[in-house]
Amino acid sequence: MSTHVRRTAATAFALATALVLAACANPSDGTTTEVANAAGTKTKINTSPDQNRVTTKRVDSIAAEVPERIRRRGTLEIVASSGSAAPLTFHATDDKTVIGVEPDIAHLVADVLGLKARITTVSWENIFVGLDSAKYDVGFSNITVTEERKEKYDFATYREDNLAFEARKGSGLKVEGPKDVAGRTVAVSSGTNQEKLLVEWSEENEKAGREPVDIKYYQDDSDTYLALQSGRIDLYLGPHPTAAYHAATTGKTEVVGTYSGAGATLQGLIAATTKKDNGLVDALADALDEVVGNGTYAKVLERWGLAGEAVGTSEINPPGLPKTGGQRS
Repeated sequence: MSTHVRRTAATAFALATALVLAACANPSDGTTTEVANAAGTKTKINTSPDQNRVTTKRVDSIAAEVPERIRRRGTLEIVASSGSAAPLTFHATDDKTVIGVEPDIAHLVADVLGLKARITTVSWENIFVGLDSAKYDVGFSNITVTEERKEKYDFATYREDNLAFEARKGSGLKVEGPKDVAGRTVAVSSGTNQEKLLVEWSEENEKAGREPVDIKYYQDDSDTYLALQSGRIDLYLGPHPTAAYHAATTGKTEVVGTYSGAGATLQGLIAATTKKDNGLVDALADALDEVVGNGTYAKVLERWGLAGEAVGTSEINPPGLPKTGGQRS
C-alpha cells in the first residue's frame, strides 16, 4: 500500500519560478514553438504528431498493485478533455494526434504499470460521467483536487494548480487581489474554480464599497480572445499554463497576475482522478512517485515549459479547494 504524505497546513501561494514565456513558431516547418522561462532558458516544444515521448520502464512491484480487471485487460483507459488547451492537452499539427503535458504524464504512468495507454477525449462533463460508470480508469485533464470531488473520486497529485489573469499586451493592468478587478469586465469559464474565485472577489469588492466584477461567459477560447482583443473584456481568468502559452505563441496578450487554484491560503493541486475506492489510486500515486524519482517526470515538464509547476511527491487525497468550490479545473 502507498504511504503518501498529505498536506496538513495551508501553503501560501508564490509563483516566483512560474512560466514567463516568450515564443516564436519555427518558420521552416511550423511544428515547433520556442518558449523561455524567467531565467531565460529556452525550450522548443514539438507540436507535430511525431512526439518521441519520454518513456520509462515497468516496475513490477507497482504494476502488481493495479486491480486485476485492469491488468487482465492490458490497457489503462485514460480520459481527457476534448477542449484544445495547449500545452495541457491539445491536437498536434495533424489535427488528430492528442499531445501535451497531460498525455505525456499519463503515458509515463502507464509505462510504470506495464499497461498500454489508451486516451479518449470527451467534453468536460463526460470525463466524470465516464469515471462514474467505470468506462474510464483515470482522468488526466488538469483536474483540481476539491473537497467536493473527494466525496466521489480519489486523487493522486502530480502538478501545482495555478491560475492566471490574461490581458491585452501593454494594457498596464496588474492583478494581485480583489480591488484590482473592481469594475473590470472579466471573462471566465462557467462551473470552474476560476469562476468561484472571481465571484468571491466580486462579492468582497461589493462588501468593501467597491464596484463588483462584470463577469462574462463565452462558449470557447476563440470567442474569449476575440473579445479580449476587441476591448469588450479587460481580462480573462483561466489556467496559468494555457494563459502563458497563449500569450507566448500569439504575442498579443500577457499574464498580469497569478493565483493558486485553491485560494489564498492553500496551494491548489492537479491530480490523476479515479473513481473512489476502485483500488487504483495507490498504484497511480506510486507510479507518479517512481517517475518523479527517476527523472522522467522532470523531462516531461521541461519539454512543455512547465518545470515551475513540479511537485516533489504524489499525494493521495490531500486538502483541496473548500467544499463550496467549482466543478472544473
